[in-house]
Amino acid sequence: MLTTQKEISTATRVLSGSVKVHVVDPSAYTPPYDHALCAALADAGLDVELYTSRFAYGAAPVPAGYRRREIFYRLARGAAVGRSAAGAPTPAHRALASARRAVKLAEHVPDMLRYRAAARTAEVVHFQWLALPQLDGLLLPRGRPLVLTAHDILARYATPGQRAAQRRLYRRFDAVIAHSAHGRTRLLEELGLPGGRVHTIPHGAFAHLASTPPAPLPAELADDGTPVVLCFGLIRPYKGIDVLLEAWRRVEGAQLWIVGLPRYDIAALRAAAGASVGWVPRFVSDGELAACFRRADLVVAPYRESEQSGVVATALAFASPLLVSDVGGLREVAQVGAAALVPAGDAGALAAAIAGLLGDRAARDALSAAARGLAEGEWSFERVAERTAALYRSLL
Repeated sequence: MLTTQKEISTATRVLSGSVKVHVVDPSAYTPPYDHALCAALADAGLDVELYTSRFAYGAAPVPAGYRRREIFYRLARGAAVGRSAAGAPTPAHRALASARRAVKLAEHVPDMLRYRAAARTAEVVHFQWLALPQLDGLLLPRGRPLVLTAHDILARYATPGQRAAQRRLYRRFDAVIAHSAHGRTRLLEELGLPGGRVHTIPHGAFAHLASTPPAPLPAELADDGTPVVLCFGLIRPYKGIDVLLEAWRRVEGAQLWIVGLPRYDIAALRAAAGASVGWVPRFVSDGELAACFRRADLVVAPYRESEQSGVVATALAFASPLLVSDVGGLREVAQVGAAALVPAGDAGALAAAIAGLLGDRAARDALSAAARGLAEGEWSFERVAERTAALYRSLL
């Protein structure tokens, strides 16, 4: 029985669909995802605010139907600059990054407390990321449903203490979203979360990127007209770039483009790569991103491990033929025909799969058609927003 005016007001808003939602990404780790989710939730009739910080590497997407509040890490703001042309961190970059980390750490607790006060206006709070699991469980808002999207099910390279902190943190949430059935199983088995709290909602395909107006390719790329294999996204050790380059030595008559900001020194990788490998070791604009995906004949994600991937979500939106490692939730994309699979870390198998797909237009067309169907169906952000909004309402 509803006993207070606040409960009556909330019930009315739930029934009408106009739930007040805060989506929170303190460090602006995933602006494309934040934007796509917030815009789709707003289109579904929810009242949405995104609480985040300024994106350090370029312009954030313009809010569409929602409001963006950049309240986190205001002193640590600054462009990420100082890398060499080879993509290696320069001393200036290292010094800037170290200073920004120190300032960000000092700001973290005050900013989380500032957000906790702001959260009083929300009916549901949906975190996308939390920067310090060891502390954040103590700093979360109280008195309203809390939702967390587990983009990474468990922190990579975490110590046992960090894993324990993450387990305690996840248990503070009323609902945790995994992007795949594989991720849900890990949350249940590795973190021991109650089954009723763990929900599977796909990542969503970035349709707003696929609708970007035509733009030139990045200036670093020289297109020789041969087929293009694209490896896109932040360059990290787990992404398997070394395996891809080893495989590429066995591929002929094509060009490989590796596009993305390095998170470690890639000078040795670049020195070992052949002339048919083009590099864009920086953050690229949405227009350059779209130009790369539209030109690519095949997109590869040769990851050693991953639950889901924003790069895969982008490729689906462009209906790109996809070749992915058989890891985590990526195999579930392949199970519906929207990607080809290759064993993780196997350069020989990767080379054979790349060569086979480049030589088989019909196979690539079938992957493209399945990708388009997934992006317009289960992985559309309209469908993602419907399921997410239903989860919010169930918590209210």
